[in-house]
Amino acid sequence: MARPTLGAATRVWAKIGLLSFGGPAGQIALMHKELVEDRRWIGEERFLHALNYCMLLPGPEAQQLATYIGWLMHRTLGGLIAGLLFVVPGALVMLGLSMLYALHGEAPLIKAVFFGVKAAVLAVVVEALIRVGRRALRNRVMVWIAVAAFLGIFAAQLPFPLIILAAGLFGWFGARRRPELFQGGGHGGSKAPASLGVIDEMFARGELAHAEPSTSRALTVLGVWLPLWLAPVVAAFLAFGGDSVWTQVGAFFSSMAVVTFGGAYAVLAYVAQAAVDAFGWLKPGEMADGLGLAETTPGPLIMVTQFVGFLAAYRAPGALNPIVAGSLGALLTTWVTFAPCFLWIFLGAPYVEQLRSNRALAGALSAVTAAVVGVIANLAVWFGFHTLFREMTRPLAFGPELPVLASLDWRAALLAAGAMLALLRFKLGMLPTLVLSALAGLALVGI
Repeated sequence: MARPTLGAATRVWAKIGLLSFGGPAGQIALMHKELVEDRRWIGEERFLHALNYCMLLPGPEAQQLATYIGWLMHRTLGGLIAGLLFVVPGALVMLGLSMLYALHGEAPLIKAVFFGVKAAVLAVVVEALIRVGRRALRNRVMVWIAVAAFLGIFAAQLPFPLIILAAGLFGWFGARRRPELFQGGGHGGSKAPASLGVIDEMFARGELAHAEPSTSRALTVLGVWLPLWLAPVVAAFLAFGGDSVWTQVGAFFSSMAVVTFGGAYAVLAYVAQAAVDAFGWLKPGEMADGLGLAETTPGPLIMVTQFVGFLAAYRAPGALNPIVAGSLGALLTTWVTFAPCFLWIFLGAPYVEQLRSNRALAGALSAVTAAVVGVIANLAVWFGFHTLFREMTRPLAFGPELPVLASLDWRAALLAAGAMLALLRFKLGMLPTLVLSALAGLALVGI
């Protein structure tokens, strides 16, 4: 089999980028069908090997997997094309939806639609919690890590990065003493016999010299991509000062880019709490609105951060037009969220084999994945409180906010229960559930 041309690969990456709805599971399944089953560009084992590596990284694993495979086939340009086409369609759609939300979000019709969408989002997060939990919590140690992570972030209000670091260190050292308790789980789940693809044959013929580890190449990648990633944040600081919304947005989401292990669901509660409580960029219910928008667009779910960046700059535009300011905030957020993904792939991919054989690192990943279950549980609780109840209170000087039970909204509870039945019992699918919940919201609110 011959290597596909860059043009042919670009068309396939564009197709994947436009059709990549449904979160990482659906996106990875789509890539598997297009690249492994239909075109045999990459073999089964190498596809899963690449996916396992991407699961080690912070950031959206599906987008990084596309970048990885594009890089294997057509070097840096191929990786850039694959990664960008996975992000750009959804980013453009999300920007348009963010503008619509900012301009008309208070209109009765829009509020009624989002009333239903929020209930569906709660169901989607619960479904994600169950799905990740089944994969990650394979023994009591993993269960206790998840419980500790939940208590740490919910009750003790510990920072998300600290929880991930602690879990990773625990798994690293635990795997050295009791490796059987920290064995990594597989991803992808294909039971078909391993098959070879174009990339495998290119490896066998020695045609992928760029995939061999090289210290000089690694230093070049660092020297190019690290400044590219952080340059807009430095420019915002020099131009507007440390207190400007652009500097705050750039610095915050740059820090998030290095700790987003476990995908978007794991980090969203932390982002929501910071955006609402620490920075005042959003109102409590708006993060659920943004997640609902992100669920309906192609590309990585972490695109919801673009919604946050847009509203933050839209509401503090300075001398700029609010729409222009919001667009710049969205662009900055998207850049600092996804630019490091290219750095991780171009820097680390040549060392994949070494990482794959490292038992301690696999143990760290297993512990982090278990902690992510607890963090997603916190997200489900946070969204549940702000979706089902109209009022929140903090009974103690420290600790979490809790709902005022008398403020329960029966309409939201009814919609959430219906959405959970649709997703978990009848397996209706995410997009149909979101649409039906939005229509039900219109009916219940009385529009």
